[in-house]
Amino acid sequence: MKSNRNRSALSEINVTPFVDVMLVLLVIFMVTAPLLQQGIDVNLPKAKGKDLPPEERITLVIKKDGIIYMNENPVSIADMRRKLEAISRLNPNVFLKADKDVPYGFVVEVMGEIREAGIERLGMITEPKISLR
Repeated sequence: MKSNRNRSALSEINVTPFVDVMLVLLVIFMVTAPLLQQGIDVNLPKAKGKDLPPEERITLVIKKDGIIYMNENPVSIADMRRKLEAISRLNPNVFLKADKDVPYGFVVEVMGEIREAGIERLGMITEPKISLR
């Protein structure tokens, strides 16, 4: 017959492995979070409006330095117009993002080229305006 006097219940939980795992996950998320944001960095103006549903669309981006990107590929104004003329028969949704520091005249010039290419619908993308009340 064995004696149960020497056995005692273990009432403490060792949290060291749990903390180690949490720290590793924290480091992984901190490293990968900046990598998940893709695209072209543009400082958009703020305006009120509804969010657009995610769908297949053509996005034109005008950066602060005047470089135009068409679906994240840099293009000249002439190339942009030629590509838009080729697809204008499909009546695509074209959206324009312009940095708020781009001269207004340049944005209007690009909008005119888009219109001349036969695109009838052009959407402007802005940041949502946040009001603190």
